[in-house]
Amino acid sequence: MSAGQSAPAGQSESAGGDTLWRRAVGLDAADPLAAYRAHFVGTDTELSYLDGNSLGRPLKRTATDIAAFIQDSWGGRLIRGWDEEWLELPQAIGDQLGRAVLGAAPGQTIIADSTTVALYKLIRAALAAVTDPDRTEIVLDTDNFPTDRYLVEGIAREEGLTLRWIDADPAAGVTAGQVRAATGPATAVVVLSQIAYRSGFLADLPGITAAVHDAGATVVWDLCHSAGSVEIGLDAAGVDFAAGCTYKYLNGGPGSPAFAYVNDRHLPGLQQPIWGWMGRKDAFEMGPGYQAAPGIRGFLSGTPAVFGMLAMRGTLDLIEEIGMAAVREKSRLLTAFAVELHDAWLEPAGVRLGTPRNPELRGSHVTVDHPAFREMTAVLWEQDVIPDFRAPQGIRIGLSPLSTSFTELYRGVAAIRGLLPGSE
Repeated sequence: MSAGQSAPAGQSESAGGDTLWRRAVGLDAADPLAAYRAHFVGTDTELSYLDGNSLGRPLKRTATDIAAFIQDSWGGRLIRGWDEEWLELPQAIGDQLGRAVLGAAPGQTIIADSTTVALYKLIRAALAAVTDPDRTEIVLDTDNFPTDRYLVEGIAREEGLTLRWIDADPAAGVTAGQVRAATGPATAVVVLSQIAYRSGFLADLPGITAAVHDAGATVVWDLCHSAGSVEIGLDAAGVDFAAGCTYKYLNGGPGSPAFAYVNDRHLPGLQQPIWGWMGRKDAFEMGPGYQAAPGIRGFLSGTPAVFGMLAMRGTLDLIEEIGMAAVREKSRLLTAFAVELHDAWLEPAGVRLGTPRNPELRGSHVTVDHPAFREMTAVLWEQDVIPDFRAPQGIRIGLSPLSTSFTELYRGVAAIRGLLPGSE
């Protein structure tokens, strides 16, 4: 894109279209990560993809990687592949994820299961480590992602524990002050998301972790919307447990396996609840009884999903090359431009910003609310403009720093504006 290009049809100077278009083109020209967009499938089209916070675009190299795996690794080595590489992939890729994205030293992260199963294992493991019989409460918030809430409700019923709910503002998220007020001598475990799935609010992970520890409890973090979009620093913050998916900003593909992090201070004696053959010491001995494998390996249960792990390696390689600090800076700039477009175009049409204005309190998606958005989303998809809808009336504009351009964002928000009732 050159600075001399004109704005797309329909964006008049009176609406600020030309000015904002020139700004989008200028932001792309100044973007040090702009060249990385070409690594992704479909970025050479006019489609405006604003849903990378739900499912990331595939990397072009993924097709080559998978074809080579089928031909050489699977087809050539056959069952020998398990001994030669595949059995070690969950921890090898987990260590790369920890190094590149999570701020975690080796031996603490494993690729396994779905986020739901990983969280279940972590929460049950955290509870199993509680020795004080008076700690009978699990703390969570009312606006956490549904699977987190459902899991905790089910675990509380299984274990006869009490739920203590933090009443979270849907337009913001949980604060360290709220956590301090909700935790105390009865708290066993706290379960929270670093980024609120509705609003994009970025929680104070170090501050909240410290608050939980001050109460004598442990914390389980859901990193689904933060892994690959913000700097995390699990080890530095002293986080106990964390889990997240790999198909959003890590571009692992639909249903790619989740990850689980266990701080090494908790690994000795870890008691995760789903005992499977792959998590057993000397798995191929196949003997009687279960003794967990040492370290993070004991968090595995069943056979690793080798195919599902292949795609994420490409993104992890890119992030290691670029650094999460640069990824985060691009995320800040993208969300700031999304807010700027909202203020210029959407707010005058009655749209409400559902995301914090402070860029330090935002992840990598922006939520805007309007009663027309439920029906509008399907129309936008037909026009190759793809955000997602979250009830009751929110459109989430998901901005994946490595694959989203500023002009792509401009086109998408312009399309939203064009469909609003009473728009010019």
